[in-house]
Amino acid sequence: MLRKFFKITGIIVLLLIIIATSFLLYVKKALPNVGAAPIISINPDSAMIARGAYLANHVTVCIDCHSHRDWSKFSGPIVAGSEGGGGERFDEQTGFPGTFFSPNITPTALKNWTDGELFRAITTGVTKDNDALFPVMPYHEYSKLDSTDVISIIAYIRSLNPIENNIPNRKINFPMNFIVNTIPEKAQPTHLSSISSKIDYGKYLTTISGCELCHTKQENGKQAGALYAGGWNFHLPDGSIVTSPNITPDKETGLGNWTEKDFITLFKERSAESGNIKSIKPGDFQTIMPWSMYGGMDTSDLKAIYSYLNNLKPVNNQVNIFTPPSIKN
Repeated sequence: MLRKFFKITGIIVLLLIIIATSFLLYVKKALPNVGAAPIISINPDSAMIARGAYLANHVTVCIDCHSHRDWSKFSGPIVAGSEGGGGERFDEQTGFPGTFFSPNITPTALKNWTDGELFRAITTGVTKDNDALFPVMPYHEYSKLDSTDVISIIAYIRSLNPIENNIPNRKINFPMNFIVNTIPEKAQPTHLSSISSKIDYGKYLTTISGCELCHTKQENGKQAGALYAGGWNFHLPDGSIVTSPNITPDKETGLGNWTEKDFITLFKERSAESGNIKSIKPGDFQTIMPWSMYGGMDTSDLKAIYSYLNNLKPVNNQVNIFTPPSIKN
């Protein structure tokens, strides 16, 4: 009787192993599945490249992550000459499940990519080789881009100065090395031609700028707080923590008492063009938000974003924006 029990138990365990292995093989080999890259060929003109440059530097801020940032200065402005060269490191020290490096997106690295493959990578998070990008790149937000804006961004990055940069391969911890393949989804583009109101255009800009992503509390890759109410902790290399603020129109804890002028002034005072970017010391207030880039956004676009945020449901959520590193004796 005992032998029969162990035999049945062994068969069950074996079946479970086979099922688990089959599932993992499916996730690893069959996913991501977002469809083939579209067949497109871009013939850029100066207006298209200019639009792409504006988006990539001041709205979607692709150049933010795909360049080197000078963290000795407030908000880590871009190091001149590194635009698009990649190499920024994201690892366990800053809360990531592994070690990731932003790739080189200059023509040196993308010369063998088709325009369609770039389009798919930006909007779905799937590379030329059908690998899933880790969503530190906000491709879920970029999936909402109007196709003409995606094409403009591609035209712009094709125009960047080529940079040779030997970037290490990423190392993803288990089980995220399997989970990452389940994250990409097919794009759900917005059509700018269908947008007729200032608020709706503000929603479009707010989405592709990643405001919702950073200003919504996250835990283990899942939403853990109200949209736009802040509360997501970002760990900085010096041990300090910057927490995303509440940007709902709550009068006590959010932007409810901010005028449109207040909102725009803050961005413009922290832009690269303002000359106000100061050097900082370890332990001083710092932020990962690339103010120097967002501050270059057109005033009309900032007004649209303000209108959209001001139309959100107020959420009362007090946030301590900055926690300095612990003082150790």
